[in-house]
Amino acid sequence: MEIVRRPQLKSTAIDRGVPTLPLYRSAPSLEVRLEDFELYAIDRLRVLTGISDGLSRGKRPEEMEKLVAELWKANMRHPQASEVMNKDIISHFVLRLVYCRTEDLRKWFLSMETALFRYRFRLQTAEAQRAVLAEFQLPYKAVTTSEFEVIKDKLTLVARSINQTLPTADAIFYKVPFQEVPELVAGRRVFLSDGYAYVAMNQVVSLVATQFRSLLSKALTLTNRKWMSTIREQEKDRLTPIVEALSTSYVGPDYSVGREFGEVSLKDIDNVAKSSFPLCMRHLFDKLREDHHLKHWGRMQLGLFLKGVGLKLDDALAFWKAEFSQKVGAERFDKEYAYSIRHNYGKEGKRVDYTPYSCQKIISLTPSVGDHHGCPYRHFSEENIRAALCKMGVNSGGVEDVMDKVRHKHYQLACTLTFEAIHGCPNDAGINHPNQYFSDSQKILKSKVPSTAE
Repeated sequence: MEIVRRPQLKSTAIDRGVPTLPLYRSAPSLEVRLEDFELYAIDRLRVLTGISDGLSRGKRPEEMEKLVAELWKANMRHPQASEVMNKDIISHFVLRLVYCRTEDLRKWFLSMETALFRYRFRLQTAEAQRAVLAEFQLPYKAVTTSEFEVIKDKLTLVARSINQTLPTADAIFYKVPFQEVPELVAGRRVFLSDGYAYVAMNQVVSLVATQFRSLLSKALTLTNRKWMSTIREQEKDRLTPIVEALSTSYVGPDYSVGREFGEVSLKDIDNVAKSSFPLCMRHLFDKLREDHHLKHWGRMQLGLFLKGVGLKLDDALAFWKAEFSQKVGAERFDKEYAYSIRHNYGKEGKRVDYTPYSCQKIISLTPSVGDHHGCPYRHFSEENIRAALCKMGVNSGGVEDVMDKVRHKHYQLACTLTFEAIHGCPNDAGINHPNQYFSDSQKILKSKVPSTAE
C-alpha cells in the first residue's frame, strides 16, 4: 500500500468515479499525513468494535442496521465533505495492514468488515445497490418475465414462509448457484431448483457480502505476505510501531486520574474492591492480600488500576508496603519496589503519567505459572471462573450466561454480563476498561444510597 511509504503528506481527493460504497479492491494513489494514518484507523476501529459488541449481544438485523448507521455517522465524519470517501478508504487499508499479521487478527477483521459492508449496503438506495452489483461484475442475470411466471407460485410460498412481501410481476430476482448464498439456503429463505437459488433484490445483500468477504480474505493473505517480506522491516522506525499497536488500541477514556468519584482512601479500599472491582482486579487484589506479593505484570495491572480509581501516591506506597513488607521486609520494599510505584505516578524516570490497562491490553497478556495478571475469562479454567463468579454474587443463571460468552471467546461481553448480574441493571455500552467497570459500578451504588435531609 503506497500510502504508508510517504511521511507527512497531504491527502488528495479520490477519483469520484468510485461508487458510494467502495469495494476496496486496491489501494488508491493517495498521499496521507502520518497523523491521519493513525487517527483515521482509530475512528474506523471504533466502528468495528461497536459492530463486534452488537453482534456479540445478539442484536437483531434491524437493530444492527441502526447501530451501524449511528456508529458510522459518529466516527467517520470529516470537516470537509469531499474527504469523507478518502477517510473511508484510507482507514480500511490501514486496518487491513494492522489486521493482516496473524490468523486471529485476520479472522476478526474479515468478519467485522463484512458485517460493516453488509449493513452499509442495506442502507444504500436501490440505484446505489445496483451500482455495487455492477462493480462486482457478477455473471448473474435477472430472471426473465416468462421464467418468473413459471416459478411465481414457488416464490410466493417462500415469501409467505418468511413474512416477506409477495413477489409481483415487476419484482427482480437473480438466479445464482446455491453455494454462493449459503446463509439464505440455510435459513430456507430462497426457492431452490436444479442447483440454483432464486434471490430477490432485497436479499442480494447476502450475495454481495459473500463476494466481498471472498475478495477481502484473499487480499488479507496478500497483504500479510507483503508485510512480512518488505513493509515491516522497511518501516520499522516509523509505521511498524503504529501498526503493531493499533490492533490492541483502546479507543475510550484513559482513566489516568480518578476524578469522577474523588479519592479512594486506604480504609475504604477493601469495601470498594468487593463491590466495584471487575473480576481481573478482584483476583489480583485477593491474591495480593493472600500472598503479600505480586509479580511485575500483576503489580502493573493492579497498581495502575488503583491509580485510576483515585488512590493517591502516598496511599499507594503505604498500601503496597503494608503487603510486601510481610513477605520481603520493609527495607527491601523501599529498595526494590517503591521506585516502580512512583514511576507509575510519573514521579520517577521520564515522569510519564502512565494510564491504566484497557480490557484489550489485559486480554492480550499471557500469564505464566505463578502470575495472576491477564483476563480471568480468557485464562481461568471453567471451574475457576464459576467459583469466582459465585464468590462475586452472580446467580446460577447469570453464571451460565457468562460461561456461554466465555466459550465463544467474547471475554468483554462476559465481563459485561457479570456486571449486569451483580448490579441488577443493563450496561448498554459494554465493559471496555476495568476502570469503566469501577466507575459505572460506583454510579449505580451511589444512586441507591438515600440522601439524608440536612
